[in-house]
Amino acid sequence: MCLAIPALIQSIENDFAKVDIGGISRAISIMLTPDAKVGDYVLIHTGYAISIVDQEEARETIKLFEEVARLEAENEVR
Repeated sequence: MCLAIPALIQSIENDFAKVDIGGISRAISIMLTPDAKVGDYVLIHTGYAISIVDQEEARETIKLFEEVARLEAENEVR
């Protein structure tokens, strides 16, 4: 099973982008998504943007990841 996470592109230089993933900045390759631009959300897998996703879909996915993390944290406390 593969997991891709949404990230917001903050800046682009050549084939690399600086993205925000939950408040953490990372450099990723955008070689597979040459149409990506600053302000786009992209799905990241193993350091590569594999597709551009719309803002609503990205935000909903982020909310789901946050909910999973919250539930996991609650289970650890018990």
